Amino acid sequence: RYVHEARALVVIAGKEYGTGSSRDWAAKGPHLLGVRAIIAESFERIHRSNLVGMGVLPLQFTDSDTHQSLGLDGSECVDILGLEGGIGIVGPATARFTKPGGAVIEAEVLCRLDTAREIAWFEAGGVMPFVLESFHEAG
Repeated sequence: RYVHEARALVVIAGKEYGTGSSRDWAAKGPHLLGVRAIIAESFERIHRSNLVGMGVLPLQFTDSDTHQSLGLDGSECVDILGLEGGIGIVGPATARFTKPGGAVIEAEVLCRLDTAREIAWFEAGGVMPFVLESFHEAG
């Protein structure tokens, strides 16, 4: 249904998202399902990098925010604000969660693109599109 509606998906997660699943297929699966961002309390290091390589944006809650403390139940629509002017290394953004009844909850998040190379990969849609684009430009 979401693919038919061209609606991107966002996963809301807890601590150490991706622990035990650092293989690249653990990031390919969510990407193929239409997940375009994951907002977590923290990420397993290799898995976070693999998400970026698949073009999935890792965002991290700041301070003591969690999905429980914000009262999120999965029914919300999510907008990511503050990336319009470009993405910086571990830059700030805002996640806006809109409940079905219209109530809005906003939380500061960190965009966990940790290097300039990761930013380039993400902006290209992942490592493979980045490499293909590089070949096209060189040819």
